[in-house]
Amino acid sequence: MEVGAQRGDMQKNRRGDDASGKTRASSYSSLKLFLVALSFAYFAKALSGSYMKSTITQLERRFDIPSYLIGIIDGSFEIGNLLVIAFVSYFGAKLHRPKIIAAGCVLMSIGTFIIALPHFIIGRYEFESSARWVVNSSLSPSPCSVGSTSDLSQESKLLEVASTDCEGDSNLSMWIYVLLGNVLRGIGETPVQPLGISYIDDFANEENAALYVGCVQTISVVGPVFGYLLGSLCAKIYVDIGFVKLETITITPADSRWVGAWWLGYLIAGVITLLSAIPFWFLPRSLPIPGSRGPENPEQTSFIKDSAPVKHNYPAEERTSFIEMAKDFIPTVRSLLGHPVYLIYLCVTIIQLNSLIGMVTYKPKYIEQHFRQSASKANFLMGVINIPAVALGMFSGGLLMKKMKLNIMGAAKFAFVTSFIGYILSLFFFVMSCENAKIAGVTLPYDSMEGISYDKHSVFTACNSNCFCPANNWDPVCGGNGITYVSPCLAGCTSSTGSGKNTVFSNCSCVGAAANSTANAGQCPDKDDCDRMFPYFLALSVITSFIISLGGTPGYMLLIRCIKPQLKSFALGFHALATHTLAGIPAPIYFGAIIDTTCLKWGQKRCGGRGACRIYNTTAYRIAYLGLTLGLRTISFLICIPGFVLLSRQLEEEEHDALRGALANGGTELEALRKEEFVISNSETLKRTSENGTDRETRL
Repeated sequence: MEVGAQRGDMQKNRRGDDASGKTRASSYSSLKLFLVALSFAYFAKALSGSYMKSTITQLERRFDIPSYLIGIIDGSFEIGNLLVIAFVSYFGAKLHRPKIIAAGCVLMSIGTFIIALPHFIIGRYEFESSARWVVNSSLSPSPCSVGSTSDLSQESKLLEVASTDCEGDSNLSMWIYVLLGNVLRGIGETPVQPLGISYIDDFANEENAALYVGCVQTISVVGPVFGYLLGSLCAKIYVDIGFVKLETITITPADSRWVGAWWLGYLIAGVITLLSAIPFWFLPRSLPIPGSRGPENPEQTSFIKDSAPVKHNYPAEERTSFIEMAKDFIPTVRSLLGHPVYLIYLCVTIIQLNSLIGMVTYKPKYIEQHFRQSASKANFLMGVINIPAVALGMFSGGLLMKKMKLNIMGAAKFAFVTSFIGYILSLFFFVMSCENAKIAGVTLPYDSMEGISYDKHSVFTACNSNCFCPANNWDPVCGGNGITYVSPCLAGCTSSTGSGKNTVFSNCSCVGAAANSTANAGQCPDKDDCDRMFPYFLALSVITSFIISLGGTPGYMLLIRCIKPQLKSFALGFHALATHTLAGIPAPIYFGAIIDTTCLKWGQKRCGGRGACRIYNTTAYRIAYLGLTLGLRTISFLICIPGFVLLSRQLEEEEHDALRGALANGGTELEALRKEEFVISNSETLKRTSENGTDRETRL
């Protein structure tokens, strides 16, 4: 019977081991599925976000708005985050996290579709052209319209009537749909990062958590590669493709009036984001925590090695009422904001993200305007050269952190050193400049075609005095003398041959007989100096991006590890809330406003009024753009100094607390051992006394 009982126990143990093994295998499979699903969600949101930035100049030109307004549209994504992120990160961590992420992905896709909506409800794109000014006019259709004062008065009246007729044109406010769609996209993106990262950190082995987070962050950087490539492809396609004859279009993708098929990429990004929501609906609410992180009580986790475990207030497995969670909200916020290291980290990342977001948002535009590249080429280079360097740097940073087994202080020092080296290298961007374009009446006067200056010049002179030309119209032509003129009319051209991009203007009095008095449609290339400098700019950009991104993953793990485990999800959400509010929203706006101050020539809306900028002062643009970017990073480095001091003190206090806890536990065990010895000793004494008493009775 005893043998049979032993066999039964052995079989039960085997079944228990098999069940435990199956549970571990199922948990591992679910964690892998979650990791893949979260990576795909990161890819989708990063793709749509980078595609939004790749269409900055396209949206400016399509809706005739300045850069600061584009900054508001770009920052509206962060406004959507701001509306719900505190509640999602706090309450979402106590609910079904995968399903909340899935719902967020669906909202992101809907918002992306709304961004593309204006293209289907507004008319065809009408860019600035000289031909527009002579529609329904009795004046000569030649560029230089020679006539009397009465003819000019008649033309002005026609233009006033045209402006009055289109005052209610819906095109002027269609960018509102883009803003609203971006807000909804921001709301949907909110739960992906805080709930996804906390889910991985809760249910993955501690030594693998950093690597998993590094993989997810790497995928989030790979997404922009495809986003910018998609932006490059769509920028080559004319906005109204399929509805206009491309042969009749007089502009090329290199023209500052060109608008690509910006709407097409948003439709593609919306479909991809919708697909990313599917796997999350089939994932469990929680997983068994690995034995190395608390085999006896999965709800207790250790802040540092050998320290006392900390119990979560509301574990994910418990069904806690909304009122109970709400009561704990204010104390949780107070506890989080009372953490000095967390506050310093928050300030540093807010300032650095202001610099990063402003730089990334307008970098394609900087490449276009400063180095005179097309929007398609700028987006392509961002996608295939710059972004992969960032992805490789973030992955390498996570791998190095795992290999070097960096603690909190080591991660902080690593992130600081890499960021500072990148900062030093970025100073060389100031010397990588090229001359501004030679534009008569804008960067140089008509009477002196040598030496570029940025003073205000007049576009009217003796050579075009007989032409009645609008001063604000932007329809550039390249004269045979290598000088760009604002319009064929201002070049004094009286006749033209050909059509579309092949139009040739002749009898141009301002060009001069030495250049055959001819001009071609479009701006002069005039970028030999830029072509020589551009490769060096790209090489340095790749190197600095790689070095700075090396500290991305260690810096992010510092955020996770510098706070108590029960505050982890909320701290991540609050960090995202603060950075979105104080960096994501204002940075594109004030960067755009400062860039607007460097504009030399504004375009004109079809219905009158100032449109998008056509040409910038490259020197002022470079100083404003790079100076603001590096100035913000300088401030962040100064704040890091007290941060290291506070972090060092925190680690020392935690070590002392852990030591005191160990001694306290040891003293309790020693006292218990002494009590046990005392009881045993007394028992033996009583036993001996009893035995002696029995012996006496026997002898008697």
